Formats: sequence, structure tokens, C-alpha cells
Amino acid sequence: MASTGSTTAAAVPEVALPSGDAKPMPVIGLGTAVMFHVRPEDTQDAVLAAIELGFRCFDTAYLYGTERQLGDAVAEAVRRGLVRSREEVFVTSKLWCTQCHPDLVVPSLRETLQNLQMEYLDLYLIHQPICQKPGPPVFPAKREDARPFDFKGVWQAMEECQRLGLARAIGVSNFTTKHLDKTLPFATITPAVNQVEVNPVCQQQKLRTYCAEKGIHVQAFSPLGGQSWNGEANAVLESEVLAEIAKARGKSVAQVVFSHNQLPLYGMLHLCICDAYSHRSTLLLLQVSLRWVYEQGVSIVVKTYNKERLRQNLELFDWELTDEDRLKISQIPQKKLQGGAFMFYPEGEFTSVDISEINFAEE
Repeated sequence: MASTGSTTAAAVPEVALPSGDAKPMPVIGLGTAVMFHVRPEDTQDAVLAAIELGFRCFDTAYLYGTERQLGDAVAEAVRRGLVRSREEVFVTSKLWCTQCHPDLVVPSLRETLQNLQMEYLDLYLIHQPICQKPGPPVFPAKREDARPFDFKGVWQAMEECQRLGLARAIGVSNFTTKHLDKTLPFATITPAVNQVEVNPVCQQQKLRTYCAEKGIHVQAFSPLGGQSWNGEANAVLESEVLAEIAKARGKSVAQVVFSHNQLPLYGMLHLCICDAYSHRSTLLLLQVSLRWVYEQGVSIVVKTYNKERLRQNLELFDWELTDEDRLKISQIPQKKLQGGAFMFYPEGEFTSVDISEINFAEE
């Protein structure tokens, strides 16, 4: 188990990425996708609190609008002596759909680095296998603004980002096997990471097996669940199987799944779900879910700005699920992810792409 560089912080295991020159990535990181009413200083304070506790991996994106706050927090952590330098943290950001044009990739990364006040990213991801008309991020977008995705041109531009030293490793997010099949034939650098939703009700077995065969590490967002749900229920938190395991293990459902609560962009029912479910029984169920994700060899992005729950999210490395637990979880009915059409207004027509082309639900 690797040290996090602090004598008081928790030790977090790391994973060596299969491609690129990035340092090993901590298996748990803090996500900074936020609701629009969250103040910039809240993000900075949460990142500082996470660093104090032992987090060294942080996830942002151009879309989230939190790159500058993350960069400010890391700089402040160095000033306070919480970390010796920026080199001790692992920072990921993402290329948005309006930037997914070959000639915009490198300039977009340079803009991200300017926001972060950093010279390089540890990991740069294509946020979605969707291309939109260039311009500021808009959600939802007009259907006529969808553009065909140039998998070859965009990935070659991502490779240029790594060759220039602007990103130590490059990867993708929300890519299905179909999207990866369109990318890998042109790749001289295999994507190091595919960041997708993974949790006990969205186990992504087909995609995880494919990525393992291709040498692509899977990182989970929304380990407490989210994408295809309508906001009326949460199949992870309401799972009788997970609740039974949590009761027997004396753990929370939160620690079993982890939580990277996304923007409404993903149709997530709760942006602060981990904060909303704080009573003891639910916390036990959450811990079970987080542990299950970790035991799949999948690294995790969590989302809570509550310091106590940040601490609880690190409490999944000193215990294990039983074989019986794992069997029960493997038999949980699976939810199907929704495709990418929700990112666009329902009105209008897709004039230059087929709706099937923007579907990132694994078939």
C-alpha cells in the first residue's frame, strides 16, 4: 500500500496505468462535478479537506467549471505544506463535446492547464463520444448542433497532447466497446483509462472484460448509481441485497459503492446523494457498494464535500466482502444506461448524425 506523502493522512493504494508516463494513480479520487449553486470556495475547501485526509487524486472537467478552484486548492495545499509540490497529486480533466474537433484538442488542453495553473495533467480524457458544434458548453444542446465524431482525428490530437508533455496519460470516458472499436485501430497510444458508470446495479461486465483484454484501466463514476434513473428512486441505496450485506458486515451502503454525483447532465437523481443519505444504516450500505467496486479492480471517483463522509470513503481498504457477498451482488438485476440523446433538447432533428451514434449505453 503506497504512502500518500503525509504522516497523518490515510494511505491509499495506487494503480499503474497501462499506457502513458503518468505516475501511479490512487484508486480513489475526489470528483468536482457540482450543482450550479455550489460556491467556488466550497470546491476549494473540499479539495483542501480531502488532501488533509489523504486524497491525492482529483477529477475535474472543462464542463464542470471547477478547474480553477481545483488548481487554487492544490496551490494552497502546497503553501500550507499539506503536500510538498503539485507532483504529489494526480489531476484529471476532460475534453468537452464542443471541443471534440481535431484542431481544438490541444488548444482546449492548454486552456484547461491555464485554468488549473499547472504545466501538465496526469490524465486527460475525452468526456463523451459525442461531438457538438464548437462553442461554450451548453446543456441541453440543440439536436442540429450534433456533429459526426472524428474518432481518428480527435484521438490523434489526444496523442499529440501526450507527446507534447501536456498530459502524462490520455484516455476516454463514457466509451462503449463500439466506440473503442472505432478508436483503437488508429491508436498508436492505447487509452490508459475508460471512465464509466460502475456500481452493483450497473456492473458493466461486458465493457470491463473488453477493457481488460485491450489493456485499458476502468475507473468508476457514480458508484452509488445514477445515469438512467428518473430521480424517484435509487436502485443501489434501495437494494435489499446490499442492505442485507451491510447489516451483516456492519458497513454502510456508501462504503460499498462510492459516490461521484454528477451534474444534471447525466440525469443523476442526487448531486449530493452521499450527503443526503447520512444515517447509520445507509452509511453501512454505501460502504458495501464502494468495497464491491474496489474489489473489481476498478478505481473510483467519489463525490461529497462533507469532510466526515470524505473520511468514511477512505475506510474501505481494511476489510473484504465474503465469497457469498460477491455471489449475491453478481446476481443483482442490472439497470440499463440511457444513451446520449438526453444531452440534447427533445425538439428538433439530428441533421448530421444518427441518434444511434450518440448512444453510450453498452448494448
